[in-house]
Amino acid sequence: MSSTQTAPAAKQALEASLRQGVSALGITLDQEQQQQLLAYLDLLAKWNKVYNLTSIREPAQMMTHHLLDSLAAVPAFSEAKNVLDVGAGGGLPGMILAIWAGKARPQMRVSMIDTVHKKTAFLTQVKAELGLGNVSVHTARVEQLQVAQKFDVITSRAFAELADFINWSAHLLTDDGQFIALKGVRPDQEIARLPAGWEVTETRSLAVPGLDAERHLIFIKRK
Repeated sequence: MSSTQTAPAAKQALEASLRQGVSALGITLDQEQQQQLLAYLDLLAKWNKVYNLTSIREPAQMMTHHLLDSLAAVPAFSEAKNVLDVGAGGGLPGMILAIWAGKARPQMRVSMIDTVHKKTAFLTQVKAELGLGNVSVHTARVEQLQVAQKFDVITSRAFAELADFINWSAHLLTDDGQFIALKGVRPDQEIARLPAGWEVTETRSLAVPGLDAERHLIFIKRK
């Protein structure tokens, strides 16, 4: 066993934490998907030592603050077909969404974009190692991205202020599509600064198993 792999006891603890978290969230993930999530976490921890993908170092904290945090948002994407994760970083929530969708929503496609090459290199490696055929990775500024097929959902997690998020990526959203932003505390001041022509259709608070912190989803559409 290499030093980058999790010791057996710690690995069992992570498996238990994932099972309990998934159960608490009411999300259906089979054994293969749970193993994919654990493999993703192992890759994130391993690459993080060199590439600094996240400020969180401990896999147990990554489980709650990243994996379960992203899984809590998954039900909001149940009707999505073509999703873009902006400022995807280490793949949150995009990679988690793609693993879930592999069985739950086989037609769903998940694209991830980041300007930082080391982050998109990591995402490309995860895609290859986990065999995720529903994933596309772009290294670019979202303002400059052009696609043949626009997205019905564009998401981000701790990426930018809502106004910037919309202004930079609205050209990629279908006319009837929506933004779903993952935020911590409800961002009332950001909501007040939304660009003209856009409105919040819903704010949804999330309870993340094992995480004592506020989490909100902000849904935004064209007026």
